[in-house]
Amino acid sequence: MMAANVVVLLCLLPAALAISFYLPAVSHKCLQEDVHKDVLVVGTYELSTSEVTVVNLDITDSRGHPVYHKEDAQKGKFAFTSDDYDVFNICFDSGIIEGAEVPDDYHRYVTLTLKSGVDAKDYDKLSKVEKLKPMELELKKLEDLTEATVQEFARMKQREQEHKDTNESTNQRLLHFSIFSTICLIALAVLQVMYLKRYFKQKKLI
Repeated sequence: MMAANVVVLLCLLPAALAISFYLPAVSHKCLQEDVHKDVLVVGTYELSTSEVTVVNLDITDSRGHPVYHKEDAQKGKFAFTSDDYDVFNICFDSGIIEGAEVPDDYHRYVTLTLKSGVDAKDYDKLSKVEKLKPMELELKKLEDLTEATVQEFARMKQREQEHKDTNESTNQRLLHFSIFSTICLIALAVLQVMYLKRYFKQKKLI
């Protein structure tokens, strides 16, 4: 039972993401990352060397606002903190240097690593700045880990409530639509009866 709880907690905690891919000479590739409010995101990237292509790296939020920009990106690090829950686009834009000759199958190898939340914090630097002892540093990590878990449970509860509200609203609309449809059908049936009755009277069938 305890092992199961540990697995659940680990699934809820922020995790590091590492991805590698090939980037053709003329291409535009974007990755998306969902980030909650007030969460620190730290990323590192590295591209294989090239003398014939230039790759620009741009990070923007869902509204297109720039978060990070690097021309002729080769190797580096970026960091930002989200103001609100948002989806961030991490885009690599590759182009050929003027006058360069590039084979059709040419590409560059890209490695990108993202860390968020607790994983993104530099505890070694924090230990030096605040002069923490090893035990104090471990307690700090545990405190941050616990806080991240509590926040994730709170977000899950909020999402559950939002889904519940959406279901209730949908059920309420369906009920109103069903009542309206029933009234329309009854009204149509009454009109049909009245029309048939008047028709039969005119024809002196009744």
